Amino acid sequence: MRCPFCKEDRDKVVDSRSSEAGRVIRRRRQCMACERRFTTYEKIGEHFKLCVVKKDNSRVPYDRDKIIGGLQKACYKREVPVEQVQQIADKVEEDIFRSFDKEVSSTFIGESVMKHLRGVDKVAYIRFASVYRDFKDADELIEEVSQVIAEGEHSGQPKLFDG
Repeated sequence: MRCPFCKEDRDKVVDSRSSEAGRVIRRRRQCMACERRFTTYEKIGEHFKLCVVKKDNSRVPYDRDKIIGGLQKACYKREVPVEQVQQIADKVEEDIFRSFDKEVSSTFIGESVMKHLRGVDKVAYIRFASVYRDFKDADELIEEVSQVIAEGEHSGQPKLFDG
């Protein structure tokens, strides 16, 4: 494995864990040249056969990078570490591979992302939900925000907005 920092091809595996579903292996590696650490994810080949059924019934190959891209957009300028974005993507993948073998709906993926993102950052959740749910007007958005605020008040979590 090539180090993403110094591009050397000498590393050692420091830690290795498989996902709950056993289909993704996370390896923590350390470069022997620059001694920096990085993480790799290894997937079993059958995953590349998974298709996502979109809302218009078209089918596209499953692509983890699309999940991460959506999360990064939602978390833009929020205090959500890159590692946490990766962890959410891992959890979403575990949800997918625990329940589906050949096809998964984009609706399932979106709902899973929202489920895991909601507990991490409420603003990022609202951003993701506003794109994913395609609110038709401001009232739908306000209703979603109101639910998130009410949930935070009942759980003792910090407020979504101060004021």
